[in-house]
Amino acid sequence: MTNENIRNIAIIAHVDHGKTSLVNELLKQGNVFHENQVVEDRVMDSNAIERERGITILSKNASCIYKGIKINVVDTPGHADFGGEVERVLKMVDGVLLVVDAYEGAMPQTRFVLEKALALNLKVIVVVNKIDKPDARISEVQDEILELFLDLDANEEQLNSPFVYCSARQGHSSLDPNNFGTDMKPLFETIISHIPAPSGDKEKPLKMLISAAEHNDFVGRLVVGKIEQGTTKVGDSIVVTNYHEPRNIRGKIVQLFEFVGLKRVPLEIGNAGDIVCIAGIEEAQIGDTVCSPLDTTPIPFVQIEKPTVEMTFMVNNSPFAGKEGKFVTSRHLRERLYKEAIKDLSLKVSDTDSADAFTVCGRGEMHLSILIENMRRDGYEFQVSMPRVLFLEENGKKLEPIDRLTIDVPADCVGTIMSKMGTRKGELIQMTDHNSRMKMEFFIPERGLFGFKSEFLTDTRGEGIMNSVFHAYEEYKGPIKRREFGSLIAFETGEAITYGLFNAQERGELFITPGTQVYSGMVVGQNPKGDDIAVNVCKKKHLSNCRSSGSDDALRLIPPRIMSLEDCIEFLCDDELLEVTPKNIRIRKKELDHNMRLRQKAKEINNQ
Repeated sequence: MTNENIRNIAIIAHVDHGKTSLVNELLKQGNVFHENQVVEDRVMDSNAIERERGITILSKNASCIYKGIKINVVDTPGHADFGGEVERVLKMVDGVLLVVDAYEGAMPQTRFVLEKALALNLKVIVVVNKIDKPDARISEVQDEILELFLDLDANEEQLNSPFVYCSARQGHSSLDPNNFGTDMKPLFETIISHIPAPSGDKEKPLKMLISAAEHNDFVGRLVVGKIEQGTTKVGDSIVVTNYHEPRNIRGKIVQLFEFVGLKRVPLEIGNAGDIVCIAGIEEAQIGDTVCSPLDTTPIPFVQIEKPTVEMTFMVNNSPFAGKEGKFVTSRHLRERLYKEAIKDLSLKVSDTDSADAFTVCGRGEMHLSILIENMRRDGYEFQVSMPRVLFLEENGKKLEPIDRLTIDVPADCVGTIMSKMGTRKGELIQMTDHNSRMKMEFFIPERGLFGFKSEFLTDTRGEGIMNSVFHAYEEYKGPIKRREFGSLIAFETGEAITYGLFNAQERGELFITPGTQVYSGMVVGQNPKGDDIAVNVCKKKHLSNCRSSGSDDALRLIPPRIMSLEDCIEFLCDDELLEVTPKNIRIRKKELDHNMRLRQKAKEINNQ
């Protein structure tokens, strides 16, 4: 297959703007599936957590054929916490489809991914998606995107990027915003005409930048990338080098694959411009260059933006330790975390002074929560600390990460949001109104967003939309109170009883039901008044031989608040840990002994 018969594109967008649905339709209409084949929705989101949450976490490769031209498609994540996935795959393609929701318009992650694409001088096709929504603002959104191009200093050619109007759900596209169209042919034609064929000299020695890596139980390490120049086949000797660090690994190509539809298919010869998958190079990492021994000069690779949030992962030492997990030791924990860091460049893992604890740095709370969820599903049992932002020192000044936050709320919620932003050091950039809703943009310290999501949903009665993306490191903005509430803490170990819970619910909102096994120092609820309170949820009613009026009436419990993993991470404060097992997640105090906690608190008060 010649270079002219290939197009390499990435689908980039803000979260939930329809990237994966668009890829679905491109594959359907690109003859990847049989005519009578049942295709599930969002077929590219193959990971269980991706399907549950409706988000893309890992970038994925696929291909389709249109008029004899092979279009290699890379679906990328839309959430800011997985921006590292987007950054690395853009080196593998020659153009991007920028997907923008016809109602929401340009959002924080739209800016982030477009900025990366323009910096690499990639060709851009703007896809205004969901044009069939009743509240679509097509012309306004088009203006917003052009303003964004100008704001990002796009050149004249980039400003003239073509617009295609789509409904990925309906499977149609059009070059005219007033005409819905009948299929995806206008988009296919725009890809063929606007995105250049990959360049690369087949006669030169092999060069391929590794943009993705994974482990396969049958063939070992698999690496994916675009062949920049030369050709390769099974059995060829290669050398792995790196642009940023000294590396010289010799090896052989054991297996070679190309992407056909959604499958990896064995390939005889890979040519310049092909996106291929190679097996046999166990020590290769993302960012390495696979070279011919004749020329081992590495390809320059963009440094992934550094993590901004850290958590401590440690061996579980609660009274229930080892009862529910398959992998419970520090060796198991260390091996898994370091293996994860190899395939996720945005994740940094380091040892601590303790052999049982490790520092894990990521791009945000969701980034780390997905890692925690994946590990617990794989049978790991461990504990994590509260998330903390990573500060920098520069010229004697303390710097902290600032996020660009976009909030879309009903107009009557603006006062509450402005008040909350004030206490969290948020700085309003702009505010616009449309359809009785207000869209506000803030610069806010990333630590100011910890614990804000659940509060935000309560304040906006579930109607608010919030999204944030990393903006820059700026001077420290001063102290921000972590939370306004306290914890209800189990006083003794045992089984939660209805009578004990009935008395405890007067103190605040409970997280557990009757029959739940608890231990002393475990958090069982939230006290809205701000202080920690010990409650005895295991307390049984004292029995006597006298019956009082109404003693047999059923005790009515208020339904408890069932906490998700993200809720628990948001809830944590400095002196708490989250115990994670395959069966349960439990919030606990670092110091389980009630008397010791009281002494520590008294000491803190005396030192103030």
